[in-house]
This record gives sequence, structure tokens and C-alpha cells, in this order.
Amino acid sequence: MAIANLLLSMSVTMLVPALPIWLMSTVNLDSQQTGLAMGAFAVGLFLPGALCSYLVQHYRRNIVFLICVLVLAVSMTLPFYRLPVLHAFPLIIIWRTLQGVAFGLAQMVLTSTLVIDTCESHQRTEANHSATWFGRFALSLGPMFALLLMQLSGLIVPSPITSPAMSTLNVFFLAMVCCIMAVVLVLFIHFPFRVPEDNLHLFSLDRFFLMSGLPLFFNLFLVTLAIGMLMSLPVTIDAYGMVMVGFLLALLAQRFVFCDAELKSEAVSGMLLIGASLIILLASRYSPLTTPILGLGLGLVGGRFLLFFIKLSRHCQRGTSQSTFMLGWESGLAIGVGLGFYVFHNRHMEMLLTALILDIVALLMYVIWTHRWFLAHKNR
Repeated sequence: MAIANLLLSMSVTMLVPALPIWLMSTVNLDSQQTGLAMGAFAVGLFLPGALCSYLVQHYRRNIVFLICVLVLAVSMTLPFYRLPVLHAFPLIIIWRTLQGVAFGLAQMVLTSTLVIDTCESHQRTEANHSATWFGRFALSLGPMFALLLMQLSGLIVPSPITSPAMSTLNVFFLAMVCCIMAVVLVLFIHFPFRVPEDNLHLFSLDRFFLMSGLPLFFNLFLVTLAIGMLMSLPVTIDAYGMVMVGFLLALLAQRFVFCDAELKSEAVSGMLLIGASLIILLASRYSPLTTPILGLGLGLVGGRFLLFFIKLSRHCQRGTSQSTFMLGWESGLAIGVGLGFYVFHNRHMEMLLTALILDIVALLMYVIWTHRWFLAHKNR
């Protein structure tokens, strides 16, 4: 399931560098329309959430996941159709929103239900932590594979016989393959039958959103919003590779540096490192130090906030806390990418300065308010 989460997340992150190229070169959208299309994904993430609890109790939960991933896989085929009516801007917005719906519901079912159902109670925190880390690695691996495929197809290194449309189509095909592979992996897993609750409601916040975690949600959202804006920049394959190096360093730091440290030191260090990477970018945009420091900071913040959400949840709210974390993480990234194209297209220095301000606001919010609030409200 962890590898299935990696493949599912990669299918979406692959589109970050490839989809804007396709939208601008083939559909002929401008930067603002492209930004709206990229941001529409975030809207779709929230739309099915209130139905999640009903669906996983009324139907077999693994089947709900499989259907969602297959819908996402089918949606990857739209760029292959050359019908102009399918490339109209309103339909592109609906298409991206539908992708957000399919991915959001699949993630909610996977992280809030399937991972938890297959683990003993004393292993669930470790399982959530591990599965989420696999999805986090997709943030670097997805764009890396997309950029490498476009380079091999002749888009980044231009070829007279290769158009941008043809090169990006290969990325959509690979994203579809990742979805299918995730489906195959989950099909091999046996999930125990769960008896539905007696009072089953069609709409519910269960497995969707932990209202008591709003401060944590907004704090995390500010950080990922800044990161999403950076992902709208033209980034090289090597840069994404170094982000993964930073993620690996974050795993080591969590194990050996912050295991006995003060509780808030990990999140504070992570946001300080993100801020340091942004300052380096403002001073020297192509510094090789930037991306590993950024990956290290983001990995520390993501890992610590995930545990905070788990500790904040009460009995039978673990799944809800996982979905809330996922929404804060994914929606911040999607809206950040959208803002990068809509507001800051070809205005990179202003974007970097705005991202730095967002990170500083998130750090101050955490130090002044969120951490104290968490200590007063945690349940584990």
C-alpha cells in the first residue's frame, strides 16, 4: 500500500511540469487560465470528503479506492483526444476538478481506512508515517520522471520532429500507467470485512476533516502554499533529485537528531530551513545548496505535522486526522502552483519574496500560537 501511495501520488505530481506546457502549447491557454486550471485540482480535493465515510461503510472500501484510481487513470487520456470541444477552457476546469475529486477520495480511503485496517493498533502510527513518507517522495520523483521523459522525447532538448504536445502526451501515458500499477498492487491485498455503523449518515466529517485541527491545518497550508509556488518555476531534473536527497536527510534527522529533542524544535527547524533556502534563491537562484535544504526543511515539517495531527485526534478519529493532513498538504501545493502561474508568471523574484513571507508567517504562527494550542488540546 505504501508503494501504491507512491505511484498514485506520482501520477499527479508528474503533471506539475508537464500539464502547464500542454495547456499553453496545445490548448492555447494564457498563464492566468493555466493557473486557474492548476488550482482547480485543489477544489476537487474537498468535494467528495463529506461522502467518504458513507462510501467506505456502504461499499467495500478497497473497491471505492480502486474505482477512484481508475477514474483518475481514465482522466489522463483526455489530452490524447484532438476534439477542439474537449479543450474548451470550462471543460478543462471541470476535468482538473474531477482529477482532484478522484485523487482526493482515493487518498482519503487509502490513508484514513485501508492502511489503518491492515495494521495492528500499536503499529498504526508507524504505518501512517511510513505510507505518508512514500507519498512525500513522489513530490520529487514525479516531476523528475516527467522532466526526464520530456527530455528523452525531445521537448527540453528540442528536436525538429518532436512537438511539445507529443512530448507531454508521454507524461500523461506514464501517469496513467502509475495509476494502473497502484490498482494492481491493492488488488493483491486482502482487506477484512467491516460491519457498517447502525446510524450511517450520507454526509459526515468522519474520515474527512478534523475541525479541532484547524490551526494545524492552516499552519501546514501556509508552508505548502509557499512550496507549491516554487514548483511553478522552471526547475531542472537535478534540482528535484536534490530535493529527494533533502528528504532522505530529513528521515535521518528525525531518527537521530530530533528523537529526544524539544517537541517544537523539529517544526521550527524545518520552517527555518525552508526560509534559508528561499533567501539563498533570492541571492543566487542557481545555488546547489537550495534544493537539498528545501527538501530537508519540508520533510521535517511534513513528518512532525503528521504526528501532531495523530496526537490531536481522539479515539476513532485517526483516519480523520490523516485526511485533514492530506488536504492541508495537497491543497496548499495545488493552490501554490496555480498562484505561481496566475499571479507570478515571469515574475520570479516577486514570487520568491512572497513565498519567504508566507514561510515567515507560518513560523511566527507556529511559535506564537499553534504549538501552545496543540499542547493544550492534544489527546495522545
